Parts: sequence; C-alpha cells; structure tokens
Amino acid sequence: MPKSFLPCAVVAVVLAACATQPYAPASGDLPTVPAAWTEAPDAAPVAGGERLAYWWRHFGDAELSALVDLALERNNDVRSARAALRQARAQRAVSAAGLQPTLDFAGSAQRARTDSQPADNQFQVGVDAAWEVDLAGGQRAGLAAAEADLLASAASLDDTRVSIAAEVALAYIDLRGNQQRLAVARANLANQEETLQITRWREQAGLVTQLEVEQARTSVEQTRSSLSSLESAVAQTLNSLAVLCAQTPGDLRARLLDASGGALAAMPRPADTLAVSLPADTLRQRPDVRAAGLRVEAARARVDEAQAARYPSLRLTGSLGLSALTLGALDSAGVASSLLASVGLPLFDGGARAAQVEVRDAALEQTYHAYGAAVLTALGEIESALTALRTSRDSLASLTLAAGAAANADELAGQRYASGLVDFQVVLDTQRTRLNAEDAVASAAAQLAANHVQLYKALGGGWSPQATLESMPEFTPAAASVPLTATAAPSSAP
Repeated sequence: MPKSFLPCAVVAVVLAACATQPYAPASGDLPTVPAAWTEAPDAAPVAGGERLAYWWRHFGDAELSALVDLALERNNDVRSARAALRQARAQRAVSAAGLQPTLDFAGSAQRARTDSQPADNQFQVGVDAAWEVDLAGGQRAGLAAAEADLLASAASLDDTRVSIAAEVALAYIDLRGNQQRLAVARANLANQEETLQITRWREQAGLVTQLEVEQARTSVEQTRSSLSSLESAVAQTLNSLAVLCAQTPGDLRARLLDASGGALAAMPRPADTLAVSLPADTLRQRPDVRAAGLRVEAARARVDEAQAARYPSLRLTGSLGLSALTLGALDSAGVASSLLASVGLPLFDGGARAAQVEVRDAALEQTYHAYGAAVLTALGEIESALTALRTSRDSLASLTLAAGAAANADELAGQRYASGLVDFQVVLDTQRTRLNAEDAVASAAAQLAANHVQLYKALGGGWSPQATLESMPEFTPAAASVPLTATAAPSSAP
C-alpha cells in the first residue's frame, strides 16, 4: 500500500471502532401475538384473499358495492395517497441514480480582442464525467431506505382504501338504518292515527271522555315529531356519502332515494359465519402494520447511511474534449483529456456526524415503538370487533322476539279496547312499547351490519394485493420486515 493511503486506512479503522450499533428492541419489548382470538379460539383461516379484498361484495347489496367501488376510484384521500406513492417511486429512482456515474456534455464559444490585435475565437466541446464510489455503502443504504419508503407508501395507500371502504359502508348502513326507522315510525303513526279516530268515535258515542281523546292525540303528535329528526338524519348521512364518493348530494339522492320510487331498501347484511385467521396471519393483512414495519426498515437504513458519512469518500472525475479556433477545425483538433481522483477524510466536524447518527438512531427507536403500538392497536380493534359482533347478534335476536311480542300485544289491546274490555291507557302503553321495540330492532340490525364492517376493517380488508403489485416497480426490498412473535409458533413478517 502506498504511504499516501496509510492515513485513510488509519481513519477508517478509528471510525469503525467508534461506530455505534443501531438500536434494537430488547427481548419482550415488541408485543407478543396470541395464538388465537379470545372471542374465536377455534376459528378457521380466512379462505382466500378475495373475501377480505372485496368484502363489501358479500353483503348482497349491489348499490353498496357500486358506492364503495366509486369511492375507491374518486375519493380525494385515495387520490392523494396515489400521488404520495408516485412521489415515493420517483424518490426511489433518485436514490438509485446516485449509484451511477454522471455524464454531462459541455460546449462553449468565446470571442476576445484587444485594442491593437484582431479578435480571436475559441470553440470547445467536451464531455465531463463524475462518479462517487460508494466505499462505505452510504448510497446503497439510502437506496434501501427509499425502497422501504416506497413500499410503506404503497401500504399507506392500501390503508387509505381500507378506511374509505369502511366509511362508505358504515355511512350506507346508517342511511338504510335511518330509513328503516323512518318506515317504522310512519307505520306506527298510521296505527296511532287509526286509534285516535276510533277514540273520537267512542267519545261521540259517550263511551269515553275527552281525556282519552287528548291522550291519543298526544301520542300521535309525539310520533309525528320523531319523523322530522329521522328525515334530517337521512339527509345528513346522504351528504356524508356524497363527500366520500366525491359526488354532489343531488346525484346520490337521485340514485339512492328518488330512483327507489318510495320502496324501502333492505338492510345489507353478510352471512352470520365469518372465519377469522390466526392473529399473526391476520395482522400480516393489515396495511397499517405493514407500513409501520417498513418504516422501521427505512429508519434502520438511514442509520447506516449516517454511519457511512463518517468514513472516507472517493470521487472520480474526468473530462474529454476538443478545442479549436474555428468550428470547422474541431474535426481535426487534438483531444484533451483529464482524470482526477479525490479522497475526502472527515477529521473534525465538532461532532456533527456523530450527532447525526444519534438523531437517526433515535428515529429508529421511535419507529420500533410505533410498530409495537400499531400491532397492539390492531389486536385491540380485532378483539373489540369480534366482541361487538357477537353481542349485537345476540341483541338483535332478543329484540326481534320482543318486537313480535309487542306487536301481538298491541293488536290484542286494540281489539279489547274496541270491545270495552280494557282501559285506554293499556292501548297507549302497548302502542308505545311496540314503537320502541320495532325501532330498536331497526337500530340493532343496522348495528349488526356496522359491526361486520368494523370487523372487516380491523382484519385489514379492503385492498387488492394484485392492484398493489401492479402499481409497484419490479424490485425486492433490501431488508425484511419486522417479525411478529406468536405464542404458539413463530410467524413471519407482516
């Protein structure tokens, strides 16, 4: 080795000895994934990705499917996430280009003269080249970070699709639920108006007093007042759907309300059985967990990039050109060439590079904690969704039986009142009970459908793996994702 390179070797050895190891979580810092769900300990794996990717198609409602597909295409948040993915792809291309040499064409024309001399012309053309050799791997680490950022942007796009699909479905279910409640209120209002008319006839016949008539009128007007609030809720939900689908409220009203001709749409509801995969497999499907793991890989690569900045650098530059007094003489002009190799040795910077490594390492630790929080959040959401689904199914079954009994009691009370066998207060009570029970059934049916949506969202459904692959460039990330640990058996990265 030439003596001139000895200082480089010494500095490299010293910096290598001073290099710090990137942050790594201690054993037990990352959350441990259970082997089975608390609410579904014997659940079978989800059959195929199609069921989760397009879960809204299993609700048996063509209008719901059309609205979700429309929102995933035109929603502004989804479009913004697509633009962010395009930005990340371009940034990855910038990082990849840094590993290649640069080649620039240069040309100049000069004319100079003095007072006593004729003018002189000078023409030059040439090519300049430069290449910074990635001795310490800093540029490769930057490329690895850009690749992880690109994959994280793709996962963020998937996460946006998951959220938008769920929001559209929840708003649509809320719309249909309010319509069901409105229909229940109108049917009960018609029944109460009929009772009011019967009471007026009986008052004219002297069988009841004005007190019963006023009680019947009070019940009618109270039910009528509830129609306004339900109609307002329908309009507000319709406006929310329009925003999610990037449509005007008028367009959706014509599509969802006016086109029905007054017919009441059924509440969308999937099959009662929903298989749930093992937790580690399910978390792998959630885009937010995948994005959090990829951000860990990006932060780890940036620590390596900052470490590489403390090592010597080597830059090669060269030029090749022609110079002549006239343009025509360039063909026969002599070739001028040069080659320069320069070495940079970071000797003293006041600790700036070491501090930058510490900055990147602290950022890496933050991404680990964010990843652990994402896993815990996912576990909590899935468990909560499973519990809500079970309880809402049981509640709907009980309320349906109660509504049937309330309807029978109302009919019996009406018949006995017409025969003069019961007091009018019994009729009012049974009518009020029937209205509340049927309204509760409509609300419970909407809640059950909404809990199905929440479970699909918690499972990470709503994005197509094939669509994501088609939007990604052909490359493999430099680092593997953060592993998920399970109590039953080790699982691979999400």
